[in-house]
Amino acid sequence: MASSSPTRHAWRVLLGLLIVTAVLFGINALGVYVFKTDAGEPASSWAPELALDLQGGTQIILGAESPDGAAPTEDQLNQAAAIIRQRVDASGVAEADITTEGGRNIVVQIPGAADQATRDRIQASAKLELRPVILATDPATSFVGEDGQETPYPTPDDSVNATPTAEPTDASDPNWATDRRMAELRAYDCSAEVASNAPEDEPLIACEENGSAKYLLGPVELDGTVIDDASAGREQQSGRWTVNLVFDAKGTEIFGKVSQRLNANRLAQQSPRDKFAFVLDGKVLSAPTMQAVILNGKPSISGNFTQESAKALADQLRYGALPLSFTVESSDTISATLGSQQLEIGLITGLIGLGLVALYSLITYRALGWVIMASIGVMGVLTYIVIAILAWRMGFRLSLAGVAGLIVSIGFTADSFIVYFERIRDELRDGKSIVAAVEDGWGRAKRTIYISKSINVLAAVVLYVLADATVKGFAFTLGLTTLIDVFIFVIFTHPVMQLLARTRFFGGGHKLSGLDPDALGAVYRGRAQFRDVRTGSSGRAARNKGARGEAERRQTIAERKRAEALAGSKDAGKDSDA
Repeated sequence: MASSSPTRHAWRVLLGLLIVTAVLFGINALGVYVFKTDAGEPASSWAPELALDLQGGTQIILGAESPDGAAPTEDQLNQAAAIIRQRVDASGVAEADITTEGGRNIVVQIPGAADQATRDRIQASAKLELRPVILATDPATSFVGEDGQETPYPTPDDSVNATPTAEPTDASDPNWATDRRMAELRAYDCSAEVASNAPEDEPLIACEENGSAKYLLGPVELDGTVIDDASAGREQQSGRWTVNLVFDAKGTEIFGKVSQRLNANRLAQQSPRDKFAFVLDGKVLSAPTMQAVILNGKPSISGNFTQESAKALADQLRYGALPLSFTVESSDTISATLGSQQLEIGLITGLIGLGLVALYSLITYRALGWVIMASIGVMGVLTYIVIAILAWRMGFRLSLAGVAGLIVSIGFTADSFIVYFERIRDELRDGKSIVAAVEDGWGRAKRTIYISKSINVLAAVVLYVLADATVKGFAFTLGLTTLIDVFIFVIFTHPVMQLLARTRFFGGGHKLSGLDPDALGAVYRGRAQFRDVRTGSSGRAARNKGARGEAERRQTIAERKRAEALAGSKDAGKDSDA
């Protein structure tokens, strides 16, 4: 009963591995056949996504515009590039390359074809402004005249009054709405190109992003630099999606005063002067109504949000505080910098390494080498499907550096099994049965392997955190495969060895099994009992001759002296008999 328990345990563990594999393939199948992107394409794929260096992608060049027209500083460009990277990462795009160029440009390179949502995030990376709403109207740019014909609103000339009738007392004051600004508001076309560098101390005409409304907005009262955080969430009572903001100390103080004024306008039914607008790149992201006085610096924006639109707005508000405004200089499709030829070379290199590992394993461990190759095969399947899932859920893309990490992992994986098999062989040399050697070798080898793999994972984490973006792919795949290596070692290799140890071929110590005690030079037969490798029948003597050197190398000094003493006493006994 006890002897069959490890066998049942091994079968249960292998069944668990089969279930885990099926679950992983099932998860990815959901992404392939069930979930869709906004463009209607499958959310996942059975093939890993490739990074920019292997696949090519989209290049967008942004030109910087400072409010005063001066050349941007290096610090401003670097800060803007860092914020744009955060916004791109928040959209789920991985392995993006974002650099500064020429003292005024930021170059954004994205693997594959950039969807419209990603383009909007990048191209909307201007300074975020919070302006109060003075007037709101429909987006029409024409009216029906007395003749019944559609007539466009005229563009005002210099003769139209542009001076307020009275000095405005605050940013919501309707005196900002001069005759010229009202005429400009009526004639403003929401489909026209937007000027995103309007003066902060002057009113602004802007439209909703979807073109559903036009606004005359007051001067800037807050900008995106005062937003510490923004997140999407649901209201507990209504279940509607909202965007929750957190201002810093300065923003909390100013917004508290703004909320008092706008809330008073709401109570006085002075709509739309009870609204404030979040303006990004000259377009209104949202123009919510002030519902109460907010003094804690934690307002929430409610509206007709979906989960996707609420998250997109939160990302824009969180990462919109750029020190510069930008215009899109160009947007082009670029070819792979390394391309399919380099990927093919990397794959061939991996196959050569795998072949060398297989050759070494079969020569050194004979049939046990197939266990190593099977373990590497199972690890390859799990790694492949995990990378496919990560491409869907985290936007992970496989770069050439990541391919290098996968190739290196082949040697690290084989190393784990070699440590285990050598421990089994050491147990056999001590005279233990193959079944006992497998169990005892496992108990000793796993501690060594856990320690070594922990160091590998730690090195991968440090490399990922501190290294350049081009090396992060190597560190990520190295750490991922190390964890999968340990998983395979526990849930596949050891159970397989438990089952093989109970077969006639391996358990009987066949000379081609890699577990032949005689070939391994097993000399220890128990306490103070050693087998003399120089004696025995002709067949055993032939095998012993090949194992003698191995036996002598494996003996400790005490064991060697004891064996020599026993051999000497036997020789002396033979001489006395003669």
